Amino acid sequence: MARIAENIMLLRQQIPLSVKVVAVSKNKSAEEIIELYNSGHRAFGENRVKELVKKKEILPDDIEWHLIGHLQGNKVKYIVPFISMIQSVDSLKLMNAINTEASKAGRIIPCLLQICIASEETKSGFDADELVRMLKNLNLRSLTHVKICGVMGMATFTDDHEQVRSEFRSLADTFKLLKNRYFSGDDNFREISMGMSGDFRIAIEEGSTIVRIGTLIFGKEIET
Repeated sequence: MARIAENIMLLRQQIPLSVKVVAVSKNKSAEEIIELYNSGHRAFGENRVKELVKKKEILPDDIEWHLIGHLQGNKVKYIVPFISMIQSVDSLKLMNAINTEASKAGRIIPCLLQICIASEETKSGFDADELVRMLKNLNLRSLTHVKICGVMGMATFTDDHEQVRSEFRSLADTFKLLKNRYFSGDDNFREISMGMSGDFRIAIEEGSTIVRIGTLIFGKEIET
């Protein structure tokens, strides 16, 4: 499994230090995660609450866990005590659930607003216009235990790089709009999480500050 440590080293050579790499560890064994951990990497992303909680219990306490998959409100309580960031906040209902459970746990949870930028109907997230309307009518100060840190999105799974670039650019534009209208004085609102193994280079060119990489770390060799 030494390839995992080598893969992250090669990947970091291609990504600016200012961009955070979240290693997507869903369906990966504790041994694989530990190999990456031992190379110095700390940020890991999981899609499912059950798998995340199980790994949290057996892996080092200083791992920075990110929830990157769809989150149901009734499962928020299981991850609030330890989660570093919830990247997939896709509804006001979920935001309120996180705020409620975080209040009980005495924590403030960093969150990203997931925006649907892909043409695929299976992708979840806020419609950008819907999100703007929601924020216009939302008293952000009432969310005392939620820290909104930026936006997240997933591009269409396609070989059409121009479509992918256009979708990432639209997410970056939405980020700028939200920053100017609702978060201009908030230094926490600074993250754009976009880009995975197949499109992270385009995402970084379009302004990504967080990339979510699985296959290129745990799977096949990296092309240089």
